Amino acid sequence: MTTVQEAGAAVAERQPRVLVFSTNGISDPGIDLAGSLHMHYSPEVVVVSLPCTSAVRPDWVLFALEQGFDGVFIASDGDECAYLSDCARRSARILARAQDLLAEHGIDDRRLRMAAICSVCAESFARQVREFTAALATLAAA
Repeated sequence: MTTVQEAGAAVAERQPRVLVFSTNGISDPGIDLAGSLHMHYSPEVVVVSLPCTSAVRPDWVLFALEQGFDGVFIASDGDECAYLSDCARRSARILARAQDLLAEHGIDDRRLRMAAICSVCAESFARQVREFTAALATLAAA
């Protein structure tokens, strides 16, 4: 039987939970490649696939954080989006609106990060998520 102290220590030891918004055609293959190559990053990362980065809604970011995720990472299409020529510009506006929404709710905007992740960017994805997870752990400790 687990004691209250052991349960508390397990919670304190857990890595931050990160929700990743990814895209079917661009960042998903890079994320899949990271897994296939057994690149290390937190098992607390959950990936949700969308057709395009501009499909992310700022209130989804807020909802994820309110539901217990420690951070949200948007794996952006960047300029490689197959759907919209101005996807990067739209995505930047979505990120800015999500940051404003977090500020309105008193949530540290460092809990949100976006980076362009291409279809062969396995190493970049793993590094970005490791760095983000470490930053989130520092926020939790503060």
